Amino acid sequence: MEFDDIRALVKKNDSKIVLMVIDGLGGLPQSPGGKTELETAKTPGLNQLAKEGICGLHEPVRPGITPGSGPAHLGVFGYDPIKFRVGRGVLAALGIGFDLKHADVAARGNFCTVDQDGRVTDRRAGRIPTETNEKLCKILSDIKPSDGEIFVRPVKEYRFLVVIRGENLSGDIADTDPQATGVEPLAVTPLSEKAGKTARLVTEFTDQARQRLAGHAPANMALMRGFSQRPDWPAFPDIFGVRAAAIAAYPMYRGVASLVGMDVLKTGDHVEDEFATLEQHWRDYDFFYLHVKKTDSAGEDGDFNRKVKLIEEADALIPRLRNLNPDVVVVTGDHSTPSMMKSHSWHPVPALLWSKNCRTDAVAQFGEQACLSGALGARFPAIDLMPLAMANAHRLEKFGA
Repeated sequence: MEFDDIRALVKKNDSKIVLMVIDGLGGLPQSPGGKTELETAKTPGLNQLAKEGICGLHEPVRPGITPGSGPAHLGVFGYDPIKFRVGRGVLAALGIGFDLKHADVAARGNFCTVDQDGRVTDRRAGRIPTETNEKLCKILSDIKPSDGEIFVRPVKEYRFLVVIRGENLSGDIADTDPQATGVEPLAVTPLSEKAGKTARLVTEFTDQARQRLAGHAPANMALMRGFSQRPDWPAFPDIFGVRAAAIAAYPMYRGVASLVGMDVLKTGDHVEDEFATLEQHWRDYDFFYLHVKKTDSAGEDGDFNRKVKLIEEADALIPRLRNLNPDVVVVTGDHSTPSMMKSHSWHPVPALLWSKNCRTDAVAQFGEQACLSGALGARFPAIDLMPLAMANAHRLEKFGA
């Protein structure tokens, strides 16, 4: 449905909805016939929600499409990722509270490691600590472009933000991150005629960054991706008629929540901190988005066992969620990150919806194989999750006469 159609059906009540996104939740077995990370994990809390609720597997974007974190989150928030597109740079900027103007061009940066031949050997520079990142950003912060301004800000670990401010700028710039090792960073390339000036300024920054970082291994080069400008979109609270809050430790996810108009709550770095924040603000909001990040990082690192452990740690906190007496709980991932692939993938993502009004199915364990037979379907669009959550919360009127 279009947003105007949903707005017309929205009604107010006192129900509470929680959307818990376990990042990169979907996985693959380590060997044929084996279990995925989620299926291997001991998850009594999630299994009970699945047994009492309804399950399935959602497609974050479209069948066969591997999504980035931004598009994947937009999907579960109800925004069609094909229609609503934004680069990672905007999300990084909003995630750290940077005062991003609509004319600015923002890019997400990675400090990386290159060898003596200039080839990338580690796209994340060994996941350097944020303290090191801050020092490196200071080294880059006084780079002066020939026109306009450039701002460099630390984000978290190896991630940083670059913002270009000036006249006649465009986000139509190709990524310099090759998304692979053993190759050189990609050349700065404009994707349209109007991006020529911006490409020149980015090239100036990249050349100077290369020189300044040369002696700072493992973080001796910078990659950039997600060049973009801030869009003007319909706000989530306005579409769905809820007071919406986001609880996320990592800046990028705070950014995507901020972009769609959610209130971003201050929280700590650990999932236990996020649940404490949920409890603290329970009376203040109708809808809560709670994000669990480190499962995705473990998948990208190829660490099957650590991903299993992190899923179990999240599951252990489910009783705290249930003690709050929510009306609707949705638990899913934004995308799949199988440990054996060390990357995001196109595989559909396990999803469960629990409510006090749910028509249950036969699924009794939350996992990929079990969810295949769930009543939500083996391949349903992620954008259907929010209308379903709203309906189960009795927040949608009847459609038509």
